[in-house]
Amino acid sequence: MQWNIVADNFEYLLIGAYPEGPLGGLALTVVMAAISIFGAFWLGLIIGLMRLSKRWWLKWPSFVYIEIIRGIPLLMLILWVYFLFPVVMGKAMPENDSVIIAFVVFTAAYIAEIVRAGVLALPSGQMEASRATGLSKFQAMKYVILPQALRNMIPSFVNQFVSLTKDTSLAYIIGVAELTRAATQVNNRTLSAPMEIYLTILVMYFIICYVLTSFSRRLERKMARYQARG
Repeated sequence: MQWNIVADNFEYLLIGAYPEGPLGGLALTVVMAAISIFGAFWLGLIIGLMRLSKRWWLKWPSFVYIEIIRGIPLLMLILWVYFLFPVVMGKAMPENDSVIIAFVVFTAAYIAEIVRAGVLALPSGQMEASRATGLSKFQAMKYVILPQALRNMIPSFVNQFVSLTKDTSLAYIIGVAELTRAATQVNNRTLSAPMEIYLTILVMYFIICYVLTSFSRRLERKMARYQARG
């Protein structure tokens, strides 16, 4: 066992070459995951509500988007975005930006389906009762339907966000220096402690995902107490 190699390179696994070079390692993984989760949530929420619309010009584009994106492997979408944008824009896009765009586009399709299922799971009379009080359909959705539905969606959201966090390792394929690539670089330099290195990053990924799931449980309990008081 050569844990001294992990200890000697632990800072690189955490932050890459920063501050002398670009941010990498675990820090870059967390940053990419956070930005992608934020973007995917709002894009998925919008597309999910479009999917619920009775207007065909909102419903059908969202349906096509969801079905196409869910039918494409994430790895292929990353490569597609990375190689397509330079052709469309006439200049190369940074690898980090390409990966984040792919993560947002991919995860938003799954978030949209979670939103659609969460809203449809509520009793249909909720909307009618809200409209009867004088609220518009938009107001009823904003103030009555979504607050209830989003609370029920929390476990599904967290599962999707945990999956996205683990999928950041796929950024390795286009040279992004996230945690998996940082570990591979360390392993290629040392060539003597692959088990120790990859076991270390396994624990790091587990800690990130455990924090997310723990936060989800805490939020669910807090919202349940709030609902009980209300």
